[in-house]
Amino acid sequence: MKRIPCNDFVQRMNEWGDQEKPFLFILDFELKKPIVFPLEEASDAGILYTLNSTKNFQEEPEIKDKFTFEKFPVSYEKFKEAYDKVLTEIKLGNSFLTNLTFPTPIKTSLSLSTIFHRSQAPYKLLFGDEFVVFSPESFVTITDGKISSYPMKGTIDASLPNAENELLNDPKEIAEHHTIVDMIRNDLSIVAKDVKVEKFRFLNHVQTSDKTLIQVSSEITGSLPENYKSNLGTILSKLLPAGSISGAPKKKTLESINKAENYERGYYTGIFGIFDGQNLQSAVMIRYIEKADQNYIFKSGGGITCYSDPEKEYQELIDKVYVPIH
Repeated sequence: MKRIPCNDFVQRMNEWGDQEKPFLFILDFELKKPIVFPLEEASDAGILYTLNSTKNFQEEPEIKDKFTFEKFPVSYEKFKEAYDKVLTEIKLGNSFLTNLTFPTPIKTSLSLSTIFHRSQAPYKLLFGDEFVVFSPESFVTITDGKISSYPMKGTIDASLPNAENELLNDPKEIAEHHTIVDMIRNDLSIVAKDVKVEKFRFLNHVQTSDKTLIQVSSEITGSLPENYKSNLGTILSKLLPAGSISGAPKKKTLESINKAENYERGYYTGIFGIFDGQNLQSAVMIRYIEKADQNYIFKSGGGITCYSDPEKEYQELIDKVYVPIH
């Protein structure tokens, strides 16, 4: 894969944006291995993507063969140890919301390519034989100078009694979503004017291989300056990492994450997207499986606040380990 050094990706995106040259970008969580190259080269490099209706591959015939999918999550004791570290930082006032994640080994009869093609998700990425993403969450879109973000915070099993009402009225979920919306609004205000919340706490249903999940999102928009195309890299760099997968306040919360998580996220919780020469689409790389030697690792997590219940957070971590194939 052609990789652009970390200190060059902003400049490269700015230059190509100014030239209205279409490109694809894949930016890892810590921006150690950002990837930016011409959009037309993606498929030849073994990279396939879907961003809503935009894709660079031919759909394969629908297959409904049965498959195996087993997950082996971290023990509750190990999760609780990391959770307690995060909660300590929250009680000290260093964070109001921290996204805590873990890697989960999985066993499946599906290949990464098959998962990519069969998964039902608005944002999908296949990075050769290294990792696959089937994300429900947009990062930002830029259309005719308008920037929009759709943070997603709050998840519940749809089969639970009165699930929608429980999710919308849970004090922890309310606090978490308010915090992330306020944070994204502040982030967009760094690069845009007239920032406002267009829609607040609307519900999405996500079908997995074994259940339906309900998730909560909001829509926040702003107006970019006229020269935004020549500053695409600068704009994205000021917004990263995504607030929904880090926390608030961002700088101190990232320090809390480093203390609690004993692994590298890599491309998980980074972003990917395309610029088509005029407009930009991007997504947060959650719902993520990577190949490690001959095994697969699924990385997942959730937001922790002072209202969190560790047992519920542990269950959410496990619930998010799924493939949206049915």
